[in-house]
Amino acid sequence: MNSLQFKKNEFKKLCAIIGHKPVEVEKLILDIDNYYHEWIEKKTNKKTGEFKTYRDGTVKQRIIRPSLNDLKAIQKNIKNRILSPIPLPNNVHGGVKKRSNITNAKPHQGNKFQFTTDLQEFYPNINHQRVYETFMVLGFSHHYSHWLTKLTTWKYELPQGTPTSTHISNLVFLETDKKLIELSNLHGLTYTRYVDDLTFSSQKDFRHLLNEILDIVISGDFKLSYRKTQYSGNQTITGIDVFLNKIDAPEKIIEKSKLEIASNLDIKPYTVYLNNIRKTNKKKSANS
Repeated sequence: MNSLQFKKNEFKKLCAIIGHKPVEVEKLILDIDNYYHEWIEKKTNKKTGEFKTYRDGTVKQRIIRPSLNDLKAIQKNIKNRILSPIPLPNNVHGGVKKRSNITNAKPHQGNKFQFTTDLQEFYPNINHQRVYETFMVLGFSHHYSHWLTKLTTWKYELPQGTPTSTHISNLVFLETDKKLIELSNLHGLTYTRYVDDLTFSSQKDFRHLLNEILDIVISGDFKLSYRKTQYSGNQTITGIDVFLNKIDAPEKIIEKSKLEIASNLDIKPYTVYLNNIRKTNKKKSANS
């Protein structure tokens, strides 16, 4: 089989998996700009609800770029049929079925020392070349990786707001995850990651390991938000308050739940969320 025929066959194979005819996918790729929407979103402080600002007072922003129509449908199929079956470590909780910010925080309960840090500009920092190289490392052919990258990146980077971006970011970060897991296992640390939030904890003081942890992340060509880097006990981890004997929702969630109950609303999302958090404490008691 010559290279041109191999290229055509790889494209046909991909199109069959994502459930669209090759001619339709080719046409979509040529007109890719019309299959994305873009807007700027101001970043808010989860605790205060106020806009985050830089030192000079400028409001921090992020660019949201969701996919539309047929491209969104294609990306959902890429996620479900190609990306999701690729195994990820149990330490990874963001964008993984049956895992959440709650399952991310729970393993750290009972650990006296907790270290959290945040990846800065996580999605924009992952460019199209890095996505392509990740697909190649995973064993996909050059042509298959090329078309996958075309269908999942935009404006030379991983767009925030598409069905595939969180899964791809997990795969791009996988080698760094493995190094952090190896270090954690060596020193008896608990490590979890929820998209761009990294958390480490232990019963023993591990301050002497912090620089080594940060060096592993930086050496993987990822940027850290030092403003969100904190070493202490009883932290809020991915929106969950973590204590020695339980986890709980922040006070603002508890207050909103009380308001829902008092108002006798038919739909109570905050109450459901609060119950999902607190029932993990009941499970722990039942097993102890």
